[in-house]
Amino acid sequence: MSTDFHPDFGLTAEDYTRHRAGFPPELVRRLVRLGVEVRERDAVDLGTGTGSLARLFAQAGARVTGIDPAAPLLDQARELDLEAGVEITYRVGTAEETGLPDAAFDVVSAGQCWQWFDAPKAAAEVWRLLRPEGHAVIAHFDWLPLPGNVVAATEHLISTYNPAWTMGRGTGLYPRWLTDLATAGFGSIETFSFDVDVPYTPKAWVGRIRASAGVGASLAQEEVGKFSAELEGILRDRFPDDVLRIPHRTWAVVATKPSTGR
Repeated sequence: MSTDFHPDFGLTAEDYTRHRAGFPPELVRRLVRLGVEVRERDAVDLGTGTGSLARLFAQAGARVTGIDPAAPLLDQARELDLEAGVEITYRVGTAEETGLPDAAFDVVSAGQCWQWFDAPKAAAEVWRLLRPEGHAVIAHFDWLPLPGNVVAATEHLISTYNPAWTMGRGTGLYPRWLTDLATAGFGSIETFSFDVDVPYTPKAWVGRIRASAGVGASLAQEEVGKFSAELEGILRDRFPDDVLRIPHRTWAVVATKPSTGR
């Protein structure tokens, strides 16, 4: 990923809210199996965006604070919370400097965003925020480009319009994050993953891609329009189904802050 590539997801707030599929509830169930209990626990979700992961935790009974530098996304998150019937506290801030108190949380999470952080500083902030024996959770929910599928064709088009975007051809697995956590002093590091298909109409898939880092969050508005029209044509000509089943991988790493020292 280019160090000159700095997407602004606040520019995509409406598409982000409408078209990005949230983390599947199964994620919370699998976290509980690993000992990450969220019910009646204090959690903070870094880079929360529109609150997808924060809402899952809140629906599972956690007291949640969401942190994000993009105020427009937090506004969208509050609207989604009203629809879901949950209450989450949101604050504008960064993962590296949240402004939250020391050792005040049982779980600190980062969903679909660790790659945008200064990892050493963010990991140190996670350590500071967690109580002893608290858990750090980094999770992802990624589309999967497979040979000849709609995701591969979409990624090719993104790269054509935005050569600075170098996040294509991913596997949905992030071994480097384990090193980030281990280097910061965390222990008992475990990972898991599972795959699901997410249904999108062609129109919704175009909206989902507009909400991505390589398109709506980084291209000029005129280019976003051209991109959308071209992607619509690709879907019409090569993937004409009324519903596109987009393969996704859910992946997470869980780590524990030891009760004493680093």
